[in-house]
Amino acid sequence: MGELFRSEEMTLAQLFLQSEAAYCCVSELGELGMVQFRDLNPDVNVFQRKFVNEVRRCEEMDRKLRFVEKEIKKANIPTMDTGENPEVPFPRDMIDLEATFEKLENELKEINTNQEALKKNFLELTELKHILRRTQQFFDEMEDPNLLEESSSLLDPSEAGRGAPLRLGFVAGVINRERIPTFERMLWRVCRGNVFLRQAEIEDPLEDPTTGDQVHKSVFIIFFQGDQLKNRVKKICEGFRASLYPCPETPQERKEMAAGVNTRIDDLQMVLNQTEDHRQRVLQAAAKTIRVWFIKVRKMKAIYHTLNLCNIDVTQKCLIAEVWCPVSDLDSIQFALRRGTERSGSTVPSILNRMQTKQTPPTFNKTNKFTSGFQNIVDAYGIGTYREINPAPYTIITFPFLFAVMFGDMGHGVLMTCAALYLVIRETRLLAQKSDNEMFNMIFAGRYIVLLMGIFSVYTGLIYNDCFSKSINMFGSGWSVRPMFFPKGNWTFETLDSNSVLQLNPTVPGVFGGPYPLGIDPIWNIASNKLTFLNSFKMKMSVILGVIHMLFGVSLSLFNHLYFKKPLNIFLGFIPEIVFMSSLFGYLALLIFYKWIAYDAAISKDAPSLLIAFINMFLFNYNDPTNKPLYRGQAGIQSLLVVIALACVPCMLVVKTLVLRRQYLWRKHLGTQKFGGVRVGNGPTEDEAEIIDHDQLSQHSEEGDEHSEEEPFNFGDMAVHQAIHTIEYCLGCISNTASYLRLWALSLAHAQLSEVLWGMVMRIGLSSRSGGGFFALSIIFSAFATLTVCILLIMEGLSAFLHALRLHWVEFQNKFYTGQGFKFVPFSFESILEGRFDE
Repeated sequence: MGELFRSEEMTLAQLFLQSEAAYCCVSELGELGMVQFRDLNPDVNVFQRKFVNEVRRCEEMDRKLRFVEKEIKKANIPTMDTGENPEVPFPRDMIDLEATFEKLENELKEINTNQEALKKNFLELTELKHILRRTQQFFDEMEDPNLLEESSSLLDPSEAGRGAPLRLGFVAGVINRERIPTFERMLWRVCRGNVFLRQAEIEDPLEDPTTGDQVHKSVFIIFFQGDQLKNRVKKICEGFRASLYPCPETPQERKEMAAGVNTRIDDLQMVLNQTEDHRQRVLQAAAKTIRVWFIKVRKMKAIYHTLNLCNIDVTQKCLIAEVWCPVSDLDSIQFALRRGTERSGSTVPSILNRMQTKQTPPTFNKTNKFTSGFQNIVDAYGIGTYREINPAPYTIITFPFLFAVMFGDMGHGVLMTCAALYLVIRETRLLAQKSDNEMFNMIFAGRYIVLLMGIFSVYTGLIYNDCFSKSINMFGSGWSVRPMFFPKGNWTFETLDSNSVLQLNPTVPGVFGGPYPLGIDPIWNIASNKLTFLNSFKMKMSVILGVIHMLFGVSLSLFNHLYFKKPLNIFLGFIPEIVFMSSLFGYLALLIFYKWIAYDAAISKDAPSLLIAFINMFLFNYNDPTNKPLYRGQAGIQSLLVVIALACVPCMLVVKTLVLRRQYLWRKHLGTQKFGGVRVGNGPTEDEAEIIDHDQLSQHSEEGDEHSEEEPFNFGDMAVHQAIHTIEYCLGCISNTASYLRLWALSLAHAQLSEVLWGMVMRIGLSSRSGGGFFALSIIFSAFATLTVCILLIMEGLSAFLHALRLHWVEFQNKFYTGQGFKFVPFSFESILEGRFDE
């Protein structure tokens, strides 16, 4: 359980794997997913490593599978996902897989080539069929006398004078429909109007054999005179990518040709159907096993890539690997190595040897489906330094709570909780669907965060007594109107109607019945000074929560100092920091509680301002006639607290730097000498010097003292660094406390926006008394629900989420969390395959 609050203890281990068993051992480690391999050949080119050929073969198989997958998706065939996790095939099985994929790829390519040729032939015959049909219609129309007179302009003047008929040549073809206007203008300009063009649209779209897209085309026929115009017309048709087809001149020939074309089309359609059926059968068979093939190939490729990170000893019989792994999982790793050795049939056992190293291990925090979302929030700020306090367990409570303080509304909280519950209850089915929607996947990954945010929002909404901007009268109001202006009770409804504002005076006996049992009295919802009351309440509450949150963050730094054995950081770091914040802002929080308790309704008008009192505390001004003291002896206590806080500043700023310099001089000049087991000299012992050196030179130091043992102590750098840290902390206490006022601001904004939405939308529907009011209310409620979800739930929820994120990253975590580590990335088949199949 302790590992939940701190990253796992890691160790560097050396693996000795027999060459024959290395493949199976790495396979078992990949299934286990608990070791991170180090590259022992950083200077070796990728193409010069031992298993580069195997990696290339795996990549080639992966390419063939991607081609098959593309064809399956193009045919709209569903891929079967049974959730099976096949074992890694042995190296000798790679030849069989390569042969299977090669045969499948060649078969599909041959089918596609034949099908494309058949479709191209089918397209040409279809276009020729339409040309023959439309051409016959054109010639039938040309027999019209009016059209004959129109075409007589193409006759030669001398022959026209003799009345001899002139034979016109023609070409027929098909062109894309959108090119017809440009095509017609080009013919007119190039041929100077000496051609006659007729065109008609083909009603049914035709399929492009290359791309498979549906294209719309038109049939055209061009009449001309002479070879010169014929050449021009053919060049224009070629430029516009028009398809020209031979067309007989006599109707009988066209009729016979059309009959032959129809017969060939029917035969070709039959062949195409058979080809498509065969292609569907091949793809359906491949779709059943393609996921298993992908897993096998990806696992093999990952294994060979990992083996390239290992060293090979001089005997060429052993592979040496170095891995980072959790200490708690060493037994599981040993068992995986033993299982891999047995699977390979080797008799030489694999050896795991722990190594001593001064290198910083990676940071590994074990998570589950509930804690992973909160851990991702922390890791987004920075991966924790090795073995420092992990903020994620505390974030599980504080993050949704601070969100709810800003978002507090029972109605909105219930809606958010219901949405998150749906994702949680149906998470198994939703995971199996593998949605491609990135926004949905992001929300689904944080479903437990949203669930807690919704539950906490219901709680804070109950405290605020706010449900869709309306109060719920659960216990009845603690206020009574009767004895206010009319002690004898002789008031009437006319009196209430004639007074727009009535004041409830809590000092009058019987008006105020005492504190409300839970939350805020519902009568504040109709009070004219509601905003004034809630402003004061939520602002003070924000300061109290902020001070508690920051003090908790500073307190967590103590556990880091204790774990890393840094007493200097405790006495000259943690203690001054906690005293400084407690003396000033902790005292301010106590003043808020004191004012709430000490001043009742009768003397509340004489209560001094906390803000002015806090400012006067820094100015040592206690003679302000406008702001009386809150309690007796306030001047002395506040002066003492300010002096204590100011005294903490030099402790952090100067004393720590001088102590570090003194320790360095002891190690350098005074040293320790031993003669016969007796220590001489006034310097530290060797053990003490080692502890001091570890304290100063530790790479986990929050002050960034990353000096090597040979590097001299730089007093100037240390003084500047400590000055920056001190100034940042002292000013940060002020700015961070002010930053928590966003809890008050966003809570107030959310409540007011909800109230405005209710007043501008729902009040219109509820005010109707006509017969059609029900239908109008239905429409208005739909608009209200849509605006509530879009604005108050999504936009306001996202805003509160981001502000809560900032409060944790900046105001909370910077008190104890450095986040300068690097993440533990184990060799795991599961994580490798997630990038492929969790889409």
